[in-house]
Amino acid sequence: MDQYSRMVSYLKVFLPLAALALLSTLFLISPSSDNEVVIPFADREIEERLRGQQVTAPFFSGSTLQGDEIWVTADVARASNDQPVIASALKAEIRMVTGGQITLTSDRGTVHPDQDLARFVGNVEITTTEGMVVTTEVLKTQLSAVHAESPGAIRAKGDLGELTAGHMEISSETVGGPVHLLFTNDVKLVYAP
Repeated sequence: MDQYSRMVSYLKVFLPLAALALLSTLFLISPSSDNEVVIPFADREIEERLRGQQVTAPFFSGSTLQGDEIWVTADVARASNDQPVIASALKAEIRMVTGGQITLTSDRGTVHPDQDLARFVGNVEITTTEGMVVTTEVLKTQLSAVHAESPGAIRAKGDLGELTAGHMEISSETVGGPVHLLFTNDVKLVYAP
């Protein structure tokens, strides 16, 4: 056998052995991995989640018989067996077929799907596409229709000026008709021309 053939024969054996040695040192010398997996939650969050059922970023959507679209979202919702769903940072958006939009936000609230009711509580803000911003502490709304009622005092700001009242109702007088905000009980308007 000539020298070239002999060297090729040796390299056929030596090169795979060298590659195997390099790969084995790669795995033998590499730093050990930490087998303890860290959960990306604080201990307090884990305790809260274990206390009861909850959903993060829940979303509910539907439409009325007239075609108005309703979206309800929250940061967190907790449910009990026979109790209503309790939500934090509750938000709803109503887009009317006629082109208007109403946005509702509050610190917290409850949703009663069996009663077709959502209740916004704490720093409730109602914003309309016409520029009216209404604030109150409690607002009861229907889930299947454009209807809401504030049993307590409200404050409103808009193009007309500032308004206060003891009661407010959002509804449509006729099926498919325009949505109205009705203020009653000691209504005071400071007109800003």
